[in-house]
Amino acid sequence: MSSKPCVTIFTDGACSGNPGPGGWAAIICSETGRKELSGAEPATTNNRMEMTAAIEAIKALEPAAEACIFTDSTYLQKGVTLWMHGWKARNWQTSAKAPVKNKDLWIQLDALCAGRQITWSWVEGHAGHPENERADRLAKTAIVGLAMQM
Repeated sequence: MSSKPCVTIFTDGACSGNPGPGGWAAIICSETGRKELSGAEPATTNNRMEMTAAIEAIKALEPAAEACIFTDSTYLQKGVTLWMHGWKARNWQTSAKAPVKNKDLWIQLDALCAGRQITWSWVEGHAGHPENERADRLAKTAIVGLAMQM
């Protein structure tokens, strides 16, 4: 068993229109407590918000922390666990030789994951999972907050 701190993270992204104003959220649960993060962007996509939630959560971790990230985004979960290795080998191109969408965020995510023990798990969205539902509400609330600032 590892002696490194282990955290459980639940992430979600939301968009009002796709593209449109978007919000992201992450709930970080550890032995020392629970932390909720969220933010918004005025013009984005749902996939970018899903990725941003994971990026911001990983940035908030202690350097040695191990994590299990739960996401309702198959794009994010499969991107990290199945597709990213091939994209990197092809210089961030898909198998069809097209540029990878959201390359800037994939590169950032790859760098943040380097040297960390992170497990990526999919959870069904809008299915009553308490932390997933909370992350969804936080992401949507971030969009409302953005609209109020404009």
